[in-house]
Amino acid sequence: MSTSKAEGRREDALTKQRDQMREEFERQKKNLINETEKARPSTHRFVGQHDSMEDSLKNSTVGLVHLEEFQQKRKELEEAKAREAARTNELKDDIKKVKKRKKAPKATLSFAMDEEPEEDPIKEDDEELDADERAAKRGKFRKNPNVDTSFLPDREREEAERKERERLRKEWISKQEDMKQEDVEITYSFWDGSGHRKSVVCKKGDSISSFLDKCRQQFPELRAVSVDNLMYVKEDIIIPHHYTFYDFIINKARGKSGPLFNFDVHDDVRLLADATKEKDESHAGKVVERSYYQRNKHIFPASRWEVFDPEKNYGKYTIA
Repeated sequence: MSTSKAEGRREDALTKQRDQMREEFERQKKNLINETEKARPSTHRFVGQHDSMEDSLKNSTVGLVHLEEFQQKRKELEEAKAREAARTNELKDDIKKVKKRKKAPKATLSFAMDEEPEEDPIKEDDEELDADERAAKRGKFRKNPNVDTSFLPDREREEAERKERERLRKEWISKQEDMKQEDVEITYSFWDGSGHRKSVVCKKGDSISSFLDKCRQQFPELRAVSVDNLMYVKEDIIIPHHYTFYDFIINKARGKSGPLFNFDVHDDVRLLADATKEKDESHAGKVVERSYYQRNKHIFPASRWEVFDPEKNYGKYTIA
């Protein structure tokens, strides 16, 4: 019994397999037929696209048709053909009109050369003028001399201003160089706890180091001391060696107790005391050894001394 059931299932499986193979065969056959039809040249390739009225009538009246319906179809086809013919004629007429417009005009004879041109005196005058003169003449007519054009860029004006600035700069530099070569008498005091006043003549353009070198030659006890170990103190301000007298004169620099641009010694003598006006007095600068300053910088007057700072305001000196 079990054997018959197994054989039945086997037969069903084989039948199902044969059906699948048959379907696959039919599908492949259809694919081959379709590919063959595609490769074969079409029979309708060279058939006209516009059928005649008789063919259209035959196609639209297949089978048994009433006479009235047949006549109606024929009438509609005739009207459609007439409209198409009229449209074609209109297109042809439009094409002809366009072609007529595109035709070149016929050449005409001209006798303008036979007439003598009228003489223009202004033109003759312009021909006699040079190109530069004509340009200047046109420029005069185009510009209004009363209009303010100072705000507009002008190369010539800018070049003239640049040259003027350069001339003034050179003139100012020349004057400053002449000023630096002027002599100035500097009264100073060698300070070692007490003052020993002397004076020396220098140029306004000399530096403080060159001034200290001249001072060193005037005192035997300073000849063995180098310039770097000397200090110049003016109006309680220690002036560095790289500054020149010209720097203080041109800037009207001021110290704590008087001007730094006056190098003589004078007192302010007044008949009436006036606290609203600053005293016009100048004190002698001090030449000091650096070792002395280091030992006594906590004692007056060295305790008031400080290094000159050009950015610091030591007060306004109103006396020029």
